[in-house]
Amino acid sequence: MLQLPPLSLYVHIPWCVQKCPYCDFNSHALKDGIPEQDYVEALLDDLFQDLHLVQGRRLHSIFIGGGTPSLLSPEAIARLLAGTRRLVPFEENIEITLEANPGTVEAGRFRGFSEAGINRISIGVQSFQADKLRRLGRIHDPEQARFAAREATSVGLNTFNLDLMHGLPEQRLEDALYDLEQALALSPPHLSWYQLTIEPNTPFASRPPTLPEDEVLADIFEQGHALLLDRGYRQYEVSAYARPGHEARHNLNYWRFGDYLGIGCGAHGKITLPLEGKLVRTVKVKHPKGYLEQGRPYLDQYWPITPQDLSLEYFMNRLRLFEPIPRDEFCRLTGLGPERLAAPLSEAIRLELLVEDEQYWRVTPLGRRFLNRLLDLFIGA
Repeated sequence: MLQLPPLSLYVHIPWCVQKCPYCDFNSHALKDGIPEQDYVEALLDDLFQDLHLVQGRRLHSIFIGGGTPSLLSPEAIARLLAGTRRLVPFEENIEITLEANPGTVEAGRFRGFSEAGINRISIGVQSFQADKLRRLGRIHDPEQARFAAREATSVGLNTFNLDLMHGLPEQRLEDALYDLEQALALSPPHLSWYQLTIEPNTPFASRPPTLPEDEVLADIFEQGHALLLDRGYRQYEVSAYARPGHEARHNLNYWRFGDYLGIGCGAHGKITLPLEGKLVRTVKVKHPKGYLEQGRPYLDQYWPITPQDLSLEYFMNRLRLFEPIPRDEFCRLTGLGPERLAAPLSEAIRLELLVEDEQYWRVTPLGRRFLNRLLDLFIGA
C-alpha cells in the first residue's frame, strides 16, 4: 500500500515590481498595488478547500514564492501564517521560507517577517555586478544585495539562502568567481548556485543574449564548485550548496518525492491518496483576476499520475539529490512493484551509471555526468 510521505505547502504570490526577461514563472508586474487582504483571504479559502488532502498530517515546511512575496507587508504574512496554522497543524520544527527581493525597503521588513513566523529567507541576488543585474532586469544594486544579507543575519533567522546565477550574458570566468566570492563574504548558510537557462516565451528567448561558450561554462562550474567545497559547503543537490545542517527542508521534501499542497495563482501540488491507490497533481487558477473572482473554484486541474509516468517522475526528483536512494522507497512512495525497475536498473548498472547494494542505489560519477541518459532509461518503465 502507498505510504503517506511528509506534507509541505507552497504559497504563490504572483506580483513583482517588473518582469525579468529570463523569467517564465507565473508573475505579473504591479499596476495598482497588491490587494493584500483579499488575496490572503483567498489563499486561506483555497487551503480550506484542500483540507481533505491533508489526511491527518502536520505541515513539514512552507515556502512562500513568487513573484516577489516580500512585497507583502509583515502583517499580511502574519495573517496568512496564523490562518494556515488554524487550518493545518505545524510540525514542531517547521521550516517557513519567504522569497525576497534585496531592495532596501523590503530588506528593512525582515525583522517584521521574522516576528510574523518566517524562519528562513531566500534572497534573489543573482549577481553582485551592476551591469549584469541591469542585463537581467533586476531592480536592485550590489550594495542592496549585501545589505539584505546582513539584515537576514541580524534579525535572528534560523538560516537564509542567497540565490546566485552563473552563465550570465557575456560573463567571463573571473566575473562568475567574483560573484561567488562576494556571496561567500556574507557567510550564507545556504547558497543556490545555478546556470541561467533560456526559457521559451520569455524576452530572452525572442531576443537571445550572448551567453558564455561551453568551455567557459565548464570552467566556471569546475572552479566555482572547488571554491565552495574549500569554504566548507557541501553540494547536496544539483544546484544547491549548504553548510552542515542548513539544507533546505522544503526542497528536500520535493526531491525525496514528498507531498505538497499548492495554493495561490497557478500553484502546483502533488498528493498521495493511499485509499485510492494513486498519486495526483493539482494546479490552481493561474491569473490573479480569475483567482480572486468571488465564488470561483480555485482548482483548475486535477489529474492522477499514470503508472507509466511514475517511475520517471520519481527518479527525476530523486536523482537531483547527492545522497543514496533507499531501495524500498520507490515501492512505498509510488505503490508500484519492484519488477517495473528490473530492466532499467539492470541497464543503468551495466552502463556504470548506477551501483547498488542490499539497501541503496547510488549514482556513479559517470551517472552524474550523463544524468539525462540515466533518466531516459526510466521513461515508460
